Amino acid sequence: MALPARQTAERRATFAAVVDNEPGVLHRVVGMFAARGYNIESLTVAETDHAAHTSRITVVTRGAPPILAQIKAQLEKIIQVRGVEDVGQDPSAIERELALYSVSATGPARGEVMSLAGAHGARSVNDAGPTLLFELTGSPDEIDAFQSALRPFGLTETSRTGVISIRRNA
Repeated sequence: MALPARQTAERRATFAAVVDNEPGVLHRVVGMFAARGYNIESLTVAETDHAAHTSRITVVTRGAPPILAQIKAQLEKIIQVRGVEDVGQDPSAIERELALYSVSATGPARGEVMSLAGAHGARSVNDAGPTLLFELTGSPDEIDAFQSALRPFGLTETSRTGVISIRRNA
């Protein structure tokens, strides 16, 4: 009788890669994920050091530990990648995301939405007219929670930046 295959639980990983800021680097990183069938849950990139001409790419993905180790190894093989770390493995790491929300609320619901925004730490960007606009910076879970709370009040649009991260003891 064959033993059942041992299941390895998936976990979320936040990879931060410092790369040379040159044409095609982002394409190579995203292409590596696509070629191997790995999903990208969040992707952010920006130049972080003008003098060194480097950018930081933050990729959030999910997989079993052996797959995540393979992703990290494959990222490190890309010539323009100077370094990769799984920031999500560091308990002192901070992850943040910026989100903008548009809510169509009138009458008493408008006051409830404003109170809800205050309770979540969201800032009103525009409260003129029938549409309320809010911005919130927080962890992905905080962003998700506020979005869920707004849905019953007429959430019409959401825009999110994607996750950025940093270690506290960097």
